[in-house]
Amino acid sequence: MFTDHLTVKLIAGKGGNGVVAWRREKYLPKGGPYGGNGGAGGAVTLKASEHLISLDSLRNRRQIKAPKGSDGGTAKRAGQKGRDLTIEVPCGTLIRDSETHALLEDLSSHGDTWTACIPGRGGRGNATFVTPTNRAPNICTRGKPGQERTVILELKTIADIGLIGFPNAGKSSLLRALSRSDAKVGAYPFTTLHPNIGFMEFEDYLRAAIADVPGIIEKASENKGLGLDFLRHIERTEILLFVLDAGGVDGRDPMSDFSILKKELYAYDKKLLSRPKIIALNKADLEEAHEHISAFKKAFPDEKIFVISTSSEEGLKALKDALHSAYLTLHPPKERCLI
Repeated sequence: MFTDHLTVKLIAGKGGNGVVAWRREKYLPKGGPYGGNGGAGGAVTLKASEHLISLDSLRNRRQIKAPKGSDGGTAKRAGQKGRDLTIEVPCGTLIRDSETHALLEDLSSHGDTWTACIPGRGGRGNATFVTPTNRAPNICTRGKPGQERTVILELKTIADIGLIGFPNAGKSSLLRALSRSDAKVGAYPFTTLHPNIGFMEFEDYLRAAIADVPGIIEKASENKGLGLDFLRHIERTEILLFVLDAGGVDGRDPMSDFSILKKELYAYDKKLLSRPKIIALNKADLEEAHEHISAFKKAFPDEKIFVISTSSEEGLKALKDALHSAYLTLHPPKERCLI
């Protein structure tokens, strides 16, 4: 199961209690107060990790609590501090307040951290209450509770290239052909029910993350079909790769599909269409494809169009070269110093 949205309550550790104790030794009849302070509780921190692709590890954890601090001891011994709790989440996780939905933090890069809950302070032992006028205090304080916060975790997949197209257009097959992904494929709509991530390696050893975003349908921007659940995963892709069915399977028309896809992306976020985009007319090996391809190129002469077939591997090399070029444009190689 792919989890990209959940609500969780985070609780920092409670501080340990201070204690009342007295120093009693044979030759110290007036040893005085000897109670130590309690230890502070553990903090709760969220950390972005590139090794995770979803929030599945937190799916069944509605409340996460850090360990509490230990109570103080005799001989003015302080209690042990509670262990800080670090929760790993995928890169691209947004953290929002559960009540106001205000954005608290955006963990977009590997290693980014955010302290969600501050731990409670430890209580004071009676040794800390000694004053010139009160040499034998018989009081202590309890540890403070840790901070509690209920947050919404929302994942927006981060990828260099996003595959966009209608169900059964061949996106999963193309992802498998371009990368080492084992995405499920099948000749029926909505084979893909969650975003799949693969990594495409180029001849110069560069590597780009490529995401297969589940099929978008008409009125997806109005939350129809998979709708908004997965449209947000397109927000952080740098290059848009439209995968269209040129074979006319199930009566599809690539020109109409392309227009609908652009309309839905514009309705969701008009900035998306300003990003570099490449069009892959898939299923070119089918008999009906030639007519659709010819009409499409006439209708959209200014677009970068590549005719491909994932089954016969036609045009895949040219498409990969174009993706490589687009990637280098956005991420130019750094100048190297020669010594």
